[in-house]
Amino acid sequence: MVQAPRQVKLTREGFERLQRTLAQEQARLAEATRILQEQMETSADTEDTGLEDAKREKMGIEARIEELEETLARASIIEDHENDGRVELGAVVTLANEATKKDMRVQVVSAPEATVLGGGLPRISEDSPVGKELMGRKKGEAFVVNLDNGKQVKYRVQNIEY
Repeated sequence: MVQAPRQVKLTREGFERLQRTLAQEQARLAEATRILQEQMETSADTEDTGLEDAKREKMGIEARIEELEETLARASIIEDHENDGRVELGAVVTLANEATKKDMRVQVVSAPEATVLGGGLPRISEDSPVGKELMGRKKGEAFVVNLDNGKQVKYRVQNIEY
C-alpha cells in the first residue's frame, strides 16, 4: 500500500522563495545541459573527467529540481492562525536565552522551508530540537533544549507574532 504524500505547510514567503529557487535551478539545468553537450561534442576520450563532472552536475541539479517540484506540489500555504496565542508554523518568535540574557528572533517553519536560503529572519524547522520544544508554547513559557553535544539551553518565549 502506497502512502499519500504528506502535505507540507509553508508560509507565503517560503512558498515564493521555493518557486524562485526552482526557477533558478531550472536556469542552471539549461546551462548544465548546454555545457554537457559541448563536452560530449569536444570529448574524444570516453574517460574525460570534465564530461563526468558535467554529467554529475546535471544529475544533481535534476534531483534538486525534482525535490523542489515535489515539495511545491504538496505545499499548502499557512493563512490563518487560530492558535490561542501559541507558537505554530509561520510564527515569528522572540526567544530569550536564560543563560546569556540575549534575545533572538526566529521564524518557525517546516523543514523544506528552513533549508532554502534567503530572507532576513533566521528560520528554524519545526523538526529541529528548538523547533520541537517551541511548538505550542505561549508567551512567557520557559523550556529547555537538549543539544547534540549533551549541553542544555533554557529559553523563554518573549513574544509571538504572525
